[in-house]
Amino acid sequence: MTDFWNPYRTLAPAQQRLLGLGSVLAVLLVWTALSASGLLSKNQLPSPWAVAQAMAYLGWYEGHSQLASATLWSVGRVATASLLVIVIGIPLGVLMGASPRINAIFSPLIDPFRSAPVAALLPIMVMWFGIGEFMKIAFLFVGSIVYLTPLVRDAIRAVPEGYLVSAQDIGATPWECIRKVLVPLAMPRIMDAIIVGVSVSWTYITVAEYVNAQEGLGQLIANARRLSATDQVFAGIIVIMAVALLTYQGLMALKRALYKWETKE
Repeated sequence: MTDFWNPYRTLAPAQQRLLGLGSVLAVLLVWTALSASGLLSKNQLPSPWAVAQAMAYLGWYEGHSQLASATLWSVGRVATASLLVIVIGIPLGVLMGASPRINAIFSPLIDPFRSAPVAALLPIMVMWFGIGEFMKIAFLFVGSIVYLTPLVRDAIRAVPEGYLVSAQDIGATPWECIRKVLVPLAMPRIMDAIIVGVSVSWTYITVAEYVNAQEGLGQLIANARRLSATDQVFAGIIVIMAVALLTYQGLMALKRALYKWETKE
């Protein structure tokens, strides 16, 4: 039992996969039992088989894949917003972490939104930017940058001061201290911030695509809800979760690759 509660113990990959598969199967069994029990109607909780059929229908029908088209549109929007967040949010977070004065200027403008319902800004975004693609990207951008930037700032401030003092003692300029000391040492946590930022974008994709989206997983879910096609709603949600998980795993692989490269250097 000591190893059971040891957070530093690493599970074997096979054991990890087995436990994960067991949890998924348990959810499917409970889901199947609930849908078959009659406690909830089919419109409230379709069976896993019905959801699989809906996914197959959306995946390919009459020579067209609604699911593939919607997924590509959603991935494009999230990727565009995430790229903008990385390009703007990381430098801003680094500057906020490196300079107390810059942090004092921007913190009151960013930190409150971490606990505010960003979805409430959607009507304002519509009034400001209309109902086109720009509004959707802007909404995803705002929803993500308020999480990423403070995390990057905290990553910079978490670097032990001794490293900075040592660099200054050997004559490093303030810019060199940031570029060659603070950013490299904070990079693992900055990668975590990027992962959080991209993940947050996926949580807001259905909200962003709710307004006047011609294509997208959020639009697919909204249309299915209006038609009371709950099985298609579940199918869309599962696809969003799957794509978000693949994105997370890809970013984690990139983080591990960067860490190995830095250790070799």
